[in-house]
Amino acid sequence: MPKLSVVVPFHNVGAYAPDTLRSLTINADPEFEFLLVDDCSTDDTPYVLDRLKDRVPNATVIRHETNLGVAQARNTGIEAATGDYVTFLDGDDWYAPGHLRAMVDGIEALGCDFARTDHVLSTGRTRAVRYAPAKLRDTVMDPRDGIAPASMVTMVDYPFVPFGIYSGRLFADGASRFETRLRTAEDRLWIWRLHLNTTSYAALSLHGAFYRRGVTTSLTQITDNRQLDFIPSYDLLLEDVSADAEADRFLPKAVRTYCAMIAFHMGKADQYEPAVTRRLRHDVTDALRRMPQQVLDETLAGMDTARGTLLRSLRATGKAA
Repeated sequence: MPKLSVVVPFHNVGAYAPDTLRSLTINADPEFEFLLVDDCSTDDTPYVLDRLKDRVPNATVIRHETNLGVAQARNTGIEAATGDYVTFLDGDDWYAPGHLRAMVDGIEALGCDFARTDHVLSTGRTRAVRYAPAKLRDTVMDPRDGIAPASMVTMVDYPFVPFGIYSGRLFADGASRFETRLRTAEDRLWIWRLHLNTTSYAALSLHGAFYRRGVTTSLTQITDNRQLDFIPSYDLLLEDVSADAEADRFLPKAVRTYCAMIAFHMGKADQYEPAVTRRLRHDVTDALRRMPQQVLDETLAGMDTARGTLLRSLRATGKAA
């Protein structure tokens, strides 16, 4: 059985896939397997994978006949994974040499359910380290302590699935799958559920994973209805948290994060297609009405003036409707 399974979804990233595959090659190890999931690319990604896959030891290419989205692509990789541990990489990002082995050694030494790492943000020629906002480093912690308090940046505000390594036992019997109904924001829900449903985690002092920002095919760059999937994502999160034994502890964080996401998307609404902007305004007013109102009152009272004013205005529109 391999020690590590690396799941890499690819969709229309032919210009960047060679860099990704080279980084897998230099991280290869007899104990590692690489599961390359082509999510029905329509550019030259399939050609790049066919041409370079043999250079990556223990690599398997899995192809979707239709485009199913990154959530299903990751689930497809999980289903094929046989490693003691699983990690993920996006098809346009890359690793520094030795990063995968360092992650495996780190989580094995600590014996926890999962471990997160820092990453390097790559924007053109600019590089900047982004640190996981954990209280401690290289120390086993309770994942629930990585959620609250609402007023601070915590580990659930670091929703980058690829920057971490996860015990294979978390995926046994169909567990820890990504919500395939979500085309975006599936990572945010998944990270929250990870912190709610596991018993131990750590933050490793590693920053050998590179995140390429500004790629035109990235889901962060789209302007269509997929952007609005943060709404059902956070609705599902609120359902989970409301049913949790510690709902009172975690609802303020969930509501505050949901409100911050609403303000963020409203702030860039003029970049979306007109029909998407109209639907966004309608759907977020409904979302504010669905939130636990006492928690929402407390959240709005504690937010900065600009966001608080915007959200109160949207809330009032929903009440009037």
